[in-house]
Amino acid sequence: MTNRMLDTQDPCGAVLIALADPTRRRIFEVLVHKPRSVAAVAQTVPVSRPAVSQHLRQLSDAGLVTVTKEGTRNIYAARREGVEVLRRYLDGLWSDVLTAFAEHVELKEQK
Repeated sequence: MTNRMLDTQDPCGAVLIALADPTRRRIFEVLVHKPRSVAAVAQTVPVSRPAVSQHLRQLSDAGLVTVTKEGTRNIYAARREGVEVLRRYLDGLWSDVLTAFAEHVELKEQK
């Protein structure tokens, strides 16, 4: 079994930490559907606009969102590559689970 530690220096660790917060996870889910401004995102969650900005910064630092300037507004969008990091991590865990299960079945059959 592979040893995986949650580390903020590790891209996957940063993604997991960022998505562990329910408000950040909800903001990310909103952005998956379409890019939005801070004001538009703030309408979807029960926190202030400054709090939304802080959450968006953390999502950006984790590589989960991108920001584009449109005039005076920042438009945030979900970043596919950020999710790919998490997907590879979970696929690896699932592979470990299947391997352990196969080994368990083989041991039972040998008895």
